[in-house]
Amino acid sequence: MPQHLAPENEFTMRFTSTPRGARLARRLVSHRLNDWGHPYTNPVNETLTLIAAELTTNAVRHGHVPGREFKLQLTLVEDTFRIEVTDTRGEKQPPSTPPTPDSASESGRGLLLVAALADDWGVAPRPAAPGKTVWAELRVPAGGHPRPHGVAPRPADSASAYGRDTESFPATP
Repeated sequence: MPQHLAPENEFTMRFTSTPRGARLARRLVSHRLNDWGHPYTNPVNETLTLIAAELTTNAVRHGHVPGREFKLQLTLVEDTFRIEVTDTRGEKQPPSTPPTPDSASESGRGLLLVAALADDWGVAPRPAAPGKTVWAELRVPAGGHPRPHGVAPRPADSASAYGRDTESFPATP
């Protein structure tokens, strides 16, 4: 049976499912990382802030249910940062492989960025409520810099690469 490691650092908050909520979530991720010793201009802070921006924007655009919020959770366990964004719309699942965007389109590249920047990412249904969690992980070796990526990794099928289940939260009407 795998051991569940307690997070060294954890930040969880719910946000309104609006562009303003997504912007606030992105800013708070950056502030929290700065507080945890990864300054604003550090590659870890910049990478995780960009991943947070893409995941929260997708939650607002594709996971929005009127009157419901999305939840963001950022954790650090050993040398792995994990960001999870949970929305309440389960019927709109992101593809397991990011689609190739139309070259004329101004959107459709978010998951490509997440896949290129993260060491792993995936989607998991909320266990006790409608919705889904889209997550990404970034491993940071002792030097404090994420490893460079050559090819975008494929998403993982499990809800957690290190055994944690994504907990559900009640949606506010």
